[in-house]
Amino acid sequence: MKKYSLLTLLLLTVIGSTACSNDKANQSSDHSENQPANIDKLQTKFVNIATGGASGPYNVIATNLAEIYHKTYKVNSKTQTTGASVENLNLLKQNKVEMAFVMSDSLTEAILGQGHFKDKIDNVQQVAALYPNYVQIVTSKKSGIKNIEDLKGKRIAVGAQNSGVEVNARTLLNGFGISYNDIKVDYLGYAEAADALKGGKLDAAFLTSGIPNSSLMELQRGYDLQLVSINPEKIREISADQAYFLAMTIPKGTYGNTEDIPTAAIMNALVVRSDLSEDDVYKLTKTFFENLDALTNTHQAAKDIRLESAQQGLVAPLHSGAKKYYAEVAEI
Repeated sequence: MKKYSLLTLLLLTVIGSTACSNDKANQSSDHSENQPANIDKLQTKFVNIATGGASGPYNVIATNLAEIYHKTYKVNSKTQTTGASVENLNLLKQNKVEMAFVMSDSLTEAILGQGHFKDKIDNVQQVAALYPNYVQIVTSKKSGIKNIEDLKGKRIAVGAQNSGVEVNARTLLNGFGISYNDIKVDYLGYAEAADALKGGKLDAAFLTSGIPNSSLMELQRGYDLQLVSINPEKIREISADQAYFLAMTIPKGTYGNTEDIPTAAIMNALVVRSDLSEDDVYKLTKTFFENLDALTNTHQAAKDIRLESAQQGLVAPLHSGAKKYYAEVAEI
């Protein structure tokens, strides 16, 4: 009896072990079948993107880009609405975001430790030069303001404090011999400035962004909007010291204007923290350019982003991951 019992026990043990092995194999098979195949991974767990005001092109384009990164890499990617360039660069410095949209003037100040930046920001590198931001100085037709020189003594919105708009507004005004002591300054973002103009609380406002700006499109419907001209020759003089300024025109019909309006423009930049790996930034750059059509559908400003001009007008060191992508496409 004892022999039979021992034999039975051994037999049951073998059967149980085999069943368990089969169950584990089946569970492993089921698990693998439920997992998407060949998902590319990023080393970073987050791709948080610092943008700007809720109605601006930065925010609109970046929101769509974050969704693309999430779907492509299953990474935690979201946008952060901010006061734009200066704040974005400080967020990068503090390692609170991985990527940011900024203006080249603020980026220049950041890497040199000038203007709004007491210390150099040395953990930021560029991915691409994007589209031009047009300096759009807006007033009413009845104000009598035609040129930037006419702003002296007026109440002016110069952008949100610590924004790229405020940086270039101050620089341009100084270039025309106008300091903040010569005007009444209000620090207002796009939507707030448009509302203040409509309410008669401002004489003019700087709204520097891609065109068209949605706040100005909305303002145009119930306001006798007029764009203020900036002399292109004077812009070229200013750009001798501030190389990021370009002389460009706001095309006629953008806001109901019957002719082109000469103004200044500054290239936007897509930047990342320099500590992101080469492989991650390569993938982020590649995905960005492969989805330009989708980004253009979200905001018209993105139509001026082009792969062939992405390395033109760089003002910060190019990240090795972006460099790897550009070298790869150049060989195709």
